Amino acid sequence: MKFTDRIFEKYQSTWRKNHEHPFVKELGAGTLDSNKFRFYMIQDYLYLIDYSKLFALGAVKAPNLEVMTVFANLLYYTMNHEMALHRKYASRFGITEKELEEAKPSPVSLAYTHYMLAVAQNGSIAELAAAHFACAWSYWEIGCELAKIPGAKEHELYGDWVKMYSSEEFGQSAQWNLDLLNQLAEGKQESELLRLEEIFLNTTRFEYMFWDMAYHQQMWPTDEKVQL
Repeated sequence: MKFTDRIFEKYQSTWRKNHEHPFVKELGAGTLDSNKFRFYMIQDYLYLIDYSKLFALGAVKAPNLEVMTVFANLLYYTMNHEMALHRKYASRFGITEKELEEAKPSPVSLAYTHYMLAVAQNGSIAELAAAHFACAWSYWEIGCELAKIPGAKEHELYGDWVKMYSSEEFGQSAQWNLDLLNQLAEGKQESELLRLEEIFLNTTRFEYMFWDMAYHQQMWPTDEKVQL
């Protein structure tokens, strides 16, 4: 059994909660409040900046040229394709470049990206790969599921999002992540595999928290509600 098969089987109930979150379900149905999506896009743009740093660290820590190339490809794709979609949406929702540059991360965004970067900086290359796997693969699965909903890919607000994350190109990026994690987990001792499982479980939990944060537009509880 490949490592990714093992973790999907073991943590399926937690994994599926991301697919069933109201933000995801309403996005696919085209009924999501546009203010919630606007909030999400800003936070996700900030998230992708730190997410890209993981790939840069992966290229530095790569044990060989093959793995370095994978991380270089992931970095290029994230910065030149995925973030391009966010900039496109920013324009559509009236989010200025200045607003993006001055935006502050939510507590959940901070906790999620800081966790991943801490794992990446302090852990092994396999731990680094486990830290970013949940995000890439869950978006691919969610994108493909939503693409099956009639009209989801054509929705005037959310269609481009569904098309992006269900695209063959994004699927290739997600597959790179999966293959890399399996490659790096091969031959590991059980104690090391359990550590990789823990990282996968934590980031899967953070994925849910990110959807929930966006759905409720949660910033710091001591601050005034965000004005959109």
